[in-house]
Amino acid sequence: MTSLLTFAVPKGRILDEALPVMARAGVVPEDGFHDKANRSLTFATTRKDMRLIRVRAFDVATFVAHGAAQMGIVGSDVIEEFDYADLYAPVDLDIGHCHLAVAQPKDAVERDGASHLRVATKYPNLTRRHFERQGIQAECVKLNGAMEIAPELGLAGRIVDLVSTGTTLRENGLVETSRILDISARLIVNRAAWKTDPRIGELVEAFRADSAQRAAA
Repeated sequence: MTSLLTFAVPKGRILDEALPVMARAGVVPEDGFHDKANRSLTFATTRKDMRLIRVRAFDVATFVAHGAAQMGIVGSDVIEEFDYADLYAPVDLDIGHCHLAVAQPKDAVERDGASHLRVATKYPNLTRRHFERQGIQAECVKLNGAMEIAPELGLAGRIVDLVSTGTTLRENGLVETSRILDISARLIVNRAAWKTDPRIGELVEAFRADSAQRAAA
């Protein structure tokens, strides 16, 4: 009996752009996947040997790294934040573009020579590494959302968050002060599964061919 491949996709901003790319590579979810009222996390696909799971972006990386899913799609921000040894990202899908940035209130007074900052973020590892390179110790307050109100409420002086258009920052009186990482969505695979299951290699090549074709267009 052929084992079932599990392909993990993220809820949120990347998914709408990822679905057409997945379809061209042969990964097509059942109709119920598109039903907004459907609260399921697991879905069949048009391939009898594959199912989809739809989870939070950070969980996509965890499922794939630990082999619970063999493949998935996630932003490079998540890959860099976790840095899992068992995770490999063979294809840049060239979708889901944004960047990770430091922001603070536009009327904040910069303190020269500050060696310690409190920063609200969903990305403590990337944040600490960024500030360490500047000789600054960052105390990270972990938030999963509503980052932009942290400075106003006195929780942190700065935030590190994803920025696309910058509108949310402006609407909350914040300005971007430095850019940490340019981000795009990547196809990720479990290293061990890739070595042992030829179907994964075939799918990687299908995604790679689609990316190359779009780049050449």
